[in-house]
Amino acid sequence: MRKTDGFMAEAMREARLAAERGEVPVGAVLVLDGEIVARSGNRTRTDQDVTAHAEIVVIREAASVLGQERLKGADLYVTLEPCTMCAGAISFARIRRLYYGAEDPKGGAVDNGVRFFSQPTCHHVPDVYAGLAETEAGQLLTDFFRSRRPD
Repeated sequence: MRKTDGFMAEAMREARLAAERGEVPVGAVLVLDGEIVARSGNRTRTDQDVTAHAEIVVIREAASVLGQERLKGADLYVTLEPCTMCAGAISFARIRRLYYGAEDPKGGAVDNGVRFFSQPTCHHVPDVYAGLAETEAGQLLTDFFRSRRPD
């Protein structure tokens, strides 16, 4: 197993924990020098904060732990393609690499939608690796939303 697989497995664990809290099951881990610095799942309902996406939560936590707002050299693993807000935060935090699982044709902003990192106004572009645990991440989301729809 590649180390990236292990980090994505941890992000998937955070996504499952988010689902147990009734949150949209998205999980993220931030890694620096081969160690997880921060981990979380979505917390928008738990925190009553629309900005508490998994990516934002781990960026905030890592910045606090490391005592700096720039996270140069850090890698972010997230189970779903980041939205525009999260892509902006990833850029401003100077994340080195972004690994994500499932694409989000409706709300994603990396390979779908506004394609934030392709815009000339984007300050920093991380290396992007899509499709890690894509099937598992997508199925977790599908199952979550299916369980909440009336028959």
